[in-house]
This record gives sequence, C-alpha cells and structure tokens, in this order.
Amino acid sequence: MLVTGSISEIRNTVKLWKREKLKVGFVPTMGALHDGHLSLIRQVREHTDRVVVSIFVNPAQFGPNEDFERYPRQIEKDLKMCRKQRTAAVFIPDTSIMYPEKQFLSIQIDKLADHMCGPERPGFFEGVVLVVNKLFNIIKPDIAFFGQKDIQQFQILSSMVKEFNHEIELQMGEIVRANDGLALSSRNAYLSNEERLRAPSLYRSLQYIEKQVKSGIDEPSLLIEHQKNELEAKDFKIDYIGFFSFESLKPVQKLKSGHRYILAGAVYVGDTRLIDNLLLDYP
Repeated sequence: MLVTGSISEIRNTVKLWKREKLKVGFVPTMGALHDGHLSLIRQVREHTDRVVVSIFVNPAQFGPNEDFERYPRQIEKDLKMCRKQRTAAVFIPDTSIMYPEKQFLSIQIDKLADHMCGPERPGFFEGVVLVVNKLFNIIKPDIAFFGQKDIQQFQILSSMVKEFNHEIELQMGEIVRANDGLALSSRNAYLSNEERLRAPSLYRSLQYIEKQVKSGIDEPSLLIEHQKNELEAKDFKIDYIGFFSFESLKPVQKLKSGHRYILAGAVYVGDTRLIDNLLLDYP
C-alpha cells in the first residue's frame, strides 16, 4: 500500500494505473476511521480495480469555535485499517501541501446550504467543496463514495461534480449503525458513557416519524414537534428535525405522492452534535 503526502506521487501512481486500464475509486476522509468508512472502502473495491483513501483534517471546513484542534487523529490505526481493507494507496497531505499559500479564490454555495446543517455551520460546506474539488483534481478518480449520514454534503458535492464538469461518478453508501441504531461517526468518541446511552434517541425519533408518515400522514409538523419535545425532555438540544426536498434541500411542510424526501435531524447531546437521516419515497 502506497502511503504518501506528495501530490506528484499520488498523481503519477494513479496515471500509471489508468494507463493499465485500471478503474480507480476514491474515499475521502478526515481519518479516525470506523466501520462506516470501511464499508465505503469495501463498496468502492467492488466497483473498481484500485482504491485510494485520503486522510486530511481540512481546516477550511471548521468554524472558529469548532473542534479542529481536538478532532480525533489516529493515523497509525487508520493505516492499519486501510491495509486490512486492501487499499492501494493512502494520500495523507499536510495542510501546507493542500493550502500552500494565501487563497485568493473562494467557492460560494447558493441555496443548497440555506437549510439543514448550513445555518448552524456557516462556511462548512464551502470548505468541503473546496477541499473535495482539490482532491478530485489531484487524484482524478473514476468513482468516489460518500456516506448517506452526510446527505446534504453528498447533494452539494453532486452539484459540484455536475457544474464543474468533473468526470467522476459519485455513489452514496448507506448509513452504518451501531447495534442500538446510532449512526457511526468519528465524533461519537466525544460522548460520555451516559451521553452514549442517550444518543440513539435521535434515530428512534426519526424512525417513529417515518412510521407515522408511511401510515398516511402528509402534514407531519405536529408529529415532528412532539418528537422534538420528547428529545428535549431527555436533555437534547435541537438544531433541526424535519422533512427536506431530496433535490433542493428545502424544508417541506406537506408531503406529495411520488416524491422523495430526506427526513433529517441534528441535535446536541452535551457538547457533541449528532446528525442522522432517513430517505423516504412518499407513496
């Protein structure tokens, strides 16, 4: 397995593979790998001949009061996990490699970051688009996999691929969950034992809302408010819970037959922000 922080080395390696007519897959990560990441690596391997994983804690997607400094870093453990998954190359650039000088250009996102996680994390999705655009230009994979847990990120990156004319296929891997339903996340490491016991309640609330909507409710606002109250009674701080258009990511108050929706929520358990979502095709 090639391990490199050099842009030229990873580029040249991928070029050699492509000359041999090998299909290259890519999984971008910020490290602190868990079974959700490994699931994406396995799915990429099923579709390609060579898998590249990047590990880069991207400063451009952290706000001033966010957890950049304390974000979990475990590079040796991550590399061991990648080897076990038969990853062909791991790209681990330093910040000075990805952002070697003052950046004079920036990326703006119109409307797609106005709701869901966008208002709570200003600049976050712009930072994600910036770094993924850089990684795509460096590695030039044929296919890249991202997790459904970050579905707003996936939809925004899908627009980036289309609008910036990247010749890359994006695929979304299903959410990988712990036995009690909690969506796996590197930030779950921040949870205390007591918080970890409460954390799956968000998923259970989303499941309850989904079940009621599938029984025929098309205006779920009261149902959602009830679940918000239930979570607040368990000392959760609610950022948002609701239905959003799968295409535009706008909030939806009335569900229409034949449409796909994202039922998503973001809450704080103590100081840890958790997100989760379900996809619903309204009958």
